[in-house]
Amino acid sequence: MALSFPTDCRYSDSHEYTRPEGDLARVGISAFAVDQLGDIVFVELPAVGAAVTQGQSFGTV
Repeated sequence: MALSFPTDCRYSDSHEYTRPEGDLARVGISAFAVDQLGDIVFVELPAVGAAVTQGQSFGTV
């Protein structure tokens, strides 16, 4: 499987990314992380509009 790394994203060492979208940011996990995890069956995220802190965990995959 060929992995892609869009240049408009910022990546962490642990394979999460953020992509600015206006005043908001989209977050996700890299293609490598998806490949390593296999089937994703559970995702827990904070409520829309909740504050998150850089370097702190805010969800579970």
